[in-house]
Amino acid sequence: MSAARDNVMARVRKALGKGGRDEPGLAAAEAYLAARAQGPRPALTGDLVERFMRRARDMESTVERVVDPGEIPAHVARYLQTLELAAASAQKLHEGVCWPELAALDWAGAGLKIEARPTTGGDGLGITGVFCAIAETGTMVILSGAETPTATMLLPETHVAVVPADRIVAGMEDAFALIRHERGKLPRAVNLISGPSRTGDIEQTIVLGAHGPYRVHILVVSNC
Repeated sequence: MSAARDNVMARVRKALGKGGRDEPGLAAAEAYLAARAQGPRPALTGDLVERFMRRARDMESTVERVVDPGEIPAHVARYLQTLELAAASAQKLHEGVCWPELAALDWAGAGLKIEARPTTGGDGLGITGVFCAIAETGTMVILSGAETPTATMLLPETHVAVVPADRIVAGMEDAFALIRHERGKLPRAVNLISGPSRTGDIEQTIVLGAHGPYRVHILVVSNC
């Protein structure tokens, strides 16, 4: 792939009358990228947590505040009880998977059967954390990795996300700066989640759950 790309770019440079890869223009472009200059951004006023929650609701997610991380299982159980589903579907939702970081929570005490494993595709409920969240757009950022399997938020029909309040940043630029600061480089995949999966391909009618979860519930936790 690398050799093929180099050959294509060499032909493009030749057609444009450009020199090799060592010409000054390349160095200037690389310096610009390294500086990571940001374009104009809207000024965000008010509390970032409240802004994130409002924008997440705009994107068809449901959102709750949680004070103590130990209360997460109870909040999940109460949320599931509010869903008007057939008995078989409701039972399936009480059995799901979570990320390893959430495995120690008392899921059984809340009447839930949650396993800390990657989903096999048949789980109705997936519970994840996030890397961070973006107040400007109500978006959650999930990075791929062995301890953060992205299928947990993609394959189940219901996705519950645990968002620490202190991991909410203002904009997307801040999210990527945080990734570079804490990880050094981008992982294999960066997933930006803004509400349930949807499409408007057929007659411009919005349909939820087209390519992922039908519903997304967010727990914003204050004391993670």
